[in-house]
Amino acid sequence: MVWDVLNVIGTIAFVMSGAVVALEVKYDIIGAYVLGLITAFGGGAVRNLFIGIPIIELWQQTALFIVAIITITIVILLPSSAVHFLTKWSIFDSIGLSAFAVQGAMYAQSIDLPLLAVMFSAAITGAGGGIIRDVLAQKKPIVLRQDVYLLWAIFAGFIIGMEWVSEAYQYYILFAVTLMLRGISHRLGWSLPTRTIQQSQKD
Repeated sequence: MVWDVLNVIGTIAFVMSGAVVALEVKYDIIGAYVLGLITAFGGGAVRNLFIGIPIIELWQQTALFIVAIITITIVILLPSSAVHFLTKWSIFDSIGLSAFAVQGAMYAQSIDLPLLAVMFSAAITGAGGGIIRDVLAQKKPIVLRQDVYLLWAIFAGFIIGMEWVSEAYQYYILFAVTLMLRGISHRLGWSLPTRTIQQSQKD
C-alpha cells in the first residue's frame, strides 16, 4: 500500500512539473504531454534497466498513465497566471523527488539488492525523470548544478537500505522528512561545493 500511494503521489507531482516546464519553454501541447510523461516515468524506467527489471513492467501501469494524462490536461487548461505562479515554486519537484526516492529504494530492497544498489535506485528514481526533462527542455539539469537535491534521495535510500525503517508509518515519515529537508535546502539556498576550471586566455 505504501509503495502504491507513493507511486501515485510521485507520478502526479512529476507530471505537473514536466508539463509546467514544457509550457514555460513554449513547447506545444504534444510537447507538454511528452515532457510530463517522461518526467514521471523516466526515472523508474532507467532504474529498471540498471537493476535488471524487464522494461515491459513500465507499460503495465495503465491506471498511472491515465492519471498522468488527466493531470497534464488539467495543467494545460489552467490560466496562464496559474501556470506562471507554479513556475515560481519547486514544490512539485520536491514532492516527486521525495516520493519516488522512498518508492525506488523500497523497490530495490524488495528484491534483496545491496545497500549501494538501494541508494542508487532511490537516486535515479527520484531524480532521473527530472534530468531527462531538463535535457529535453534544453536546460542544464538543476539536479546536477544547484541546490541540494540528489543528496536527499540518496539519504532516503541509505535509511531504507540500512533497514532502519520497516513499518508503513515509518516510510511515510521518511517521505515527509525527505520532503522537509528538500524544502528547507531550497528555501535557504543550500548548495553543494563546486569546482570550476578557468579557461586559459590566449594572446
